[in-house]
Amino acid sequence: MAENPIDYPVKLKIDYPDRELNRVMSFFRIFMIIPIVIILCLLTGPGASWREHANAIGWTMGTASGTGIIFFATIIMILFQQKYPKWWFDWNLNLTKFGYRVLSYLSLFTDVYPSTDEEQSVHIEIAYPDAKTELKSWFPLVKWFLAIPHYIILGFLSVAAAICVLFAWFAILFTGKYPRGLFVFVLGVYRWDLRVFAYAFMLVTDKYPPFGLE
Repeated sequence: MAENPIDYPVKLKIDYPDRELNRVMSFFRIFMIIPIVIILCLLTGPGASWREHANAIGWTMGTASGTGIIFFATIIMILFQQKYPKWWFDWNLNLTKFGYRVLSYLSLFTDVYPSTDEEQSVHIEIAYPDAKTELKSWFPLVKWFLAIPHYIILGFLSVAAAICVLFAWFAILFTGKYPRGLFVFVLGVYRWDLRVFAYAFMLVTDKYPPFGLE
């Protein structure tokens, strides 16, 4: 399992597939994933889209209303009442976990079809915030802007991650193995992306995301 040593309230770990992966399933992955992507689209709404600023792998779920993540309502609640309803947080967290399981499957990290509720090989930990003591009431209005440097860097890194997944696809077809170096890099990009997403759109922390893949 790849570790996540940075002290940040958002953590992502994905088990490395330390075994021979199914080559036939990997070859047809782009077609096999269609049913679960349809389910994810239904949950996230018509506003969800493949992240154009990053790559064909990254999934955008929280940049606008109607994309599944409770975003604008959370801004208003924190701004005027300094409250983050627990069930809103649970919805955002579970939808994010589901999205990353789909992403992990698409990235060939696993042969196990994404579950809508079981954790499987993707482990996400996000601390539930005490809105009154841990979140500044006005901060959600500017977080999306403060995160712009991350968007730019992640745009380039995500293209590199997509290329790495393509190389991994060929490696799996010929060897049955996912090269560990490629796995660590792609996971690092996803981990960085999750921290920024949790900061700017899930609004679960005011701690600025670190720049790094660890």
